[in-house]
This record gives sequence, C-alpha cells and structure tokens, in this order.
Amino acid sequence: MKRFYREVAVHSDAEGHFITLDGRAIKTQGGRPQRVPARALAEAMATEWEMQSDVVDPAHFVYRDMADYAIDVVPEERAAIIAKLLRYGETDTLCYRADPDEPLWHRQRTVWDPLVEAYEAREGVKLERVSGVVARPHPRATGERLEARLATLDDFALAAAEQATALAASLCIGLSALEPEADGEMLWDAANLEEDWQVEQWGEDEEASARRARRLESFLKSIAFARLARG
Repeated sequence: MKRFYREVAVHSDAEGHFITLDGRAIKTQGGRPQRVPARALAEAMATEWEMQSDVVDPAHFVYRDMADYAIDVVPEERAAIIAKLLRYGETDTLCYRADPDEPLWHRQRTVWDPLVEAYEAREGVKLERVSGVVARPHPRATGERLEARLATLDDFALAAAEQATALAASLCIGLSALEPEADGEMLWDAANLEEDWQVEQWGEDEEASARRARRLESFLKSIAFARLARG
C-alpha cells in the first residue's frame, strides 16, 4: 500500500491519547476508536507512521498491532487469556531442571533460582522445582494467587504479559518482564538457558540464531510496550 498521508499528530482527550493522519483519527483494525492510556505510547505509535516510506510496510507497526490487540481482543477474551497464562505457570520452564548430577543443573540453579525466588516473594507464591520432565503441580494457593494477580492487569499490560510469557514459555519471566526495572535481555537469556547450553555443546545453527534474534526483538518490544502504556 502506498503512503496516503502527510501529517501525523498525537492528540489527547478525556478518553485517552490518539493519533491522526492528516487530521483524521485512526481506528483499530477491528474498527474501534484507537485510544491508548499513555501519551508516550501514542507518540511511539505515531513514530511508526512517521517512519514509513512511500510504501507502507505493515511489519513496522509493532506497537500499533499490540495496541489494537489490547483494544479489540483482550476485553472480549480476558478470561481465556488468563487461563492460557496460568497453564504456562503450571509448567513453567524455570521449574524444570536437569538431574542434579549434571553440569546444566548447576547453571540452572545459578541463573534461575534468583529469578524464581524473587518472583515467589513478589507474588506471594510457592513454585515446585522438578528434575526431569514429569510434572509436579504447584500448591493450589499458587494458582489462585496468580489468577488474582493477572486479573489486576489492565488490557494493555495483559497483552504485553501474554506475548512475553508465550515467547519465554514462562509465566515467571512474563510477569517479571512487567516490573519497572526489568532487564529484558537478562530475562530472555534466562528463558533460553537450555538452548544456549546446547549451542555451547554442539555449535550454533545459523537459522536458529536468526529465529532467536527475531523472538528476542518481539520480547523486548513487549516490555517496551508495557512501559510505554504505563506512561
């Protein structure tokens, strides 16, 4: 699609912050008014429009797409999204370890335990750590507290948490990514610890590395989106 606008502007009203193209307010892809909770996010979305060349590339609308998802999808599918995130919590990557006599187990403890312990303290939960692949359920109270915690997230934070959690295969990582001082690259490295271990043992695959770089970019964008939405 050719670029069809000249001027991009950000405005605010009682319902939030929004973007206009040549004076016309943008709607979501679902046809709803596109209002976001923080001007910082609206400005980041406006930059996506401003940076387009003569041909508009949909792949460069990362924040726009996440905002539209938060507006169009999350309100109607909130319960299903929370249920999906809780399933990640039940089988959290950071809780499944190698056997204690393996070198990988020691690295998992070194890298993962501080994250899990901080998460447990912050959220008031207890996670079961397992050596091997046989699932061990967390205490019932853990699931209840995490469900209540997810219910407190606004639509934009829940959208960010869903993306970060799915990419990391870890609700511990996903919720930690929402913390104001979250170190995105450190969290991503923790989520990919086992993959990095395999690379050390067997070497790097170029295609896998490119795929991981794309996933890292999406993970970091989800963190940035949450921060921008908070203003």
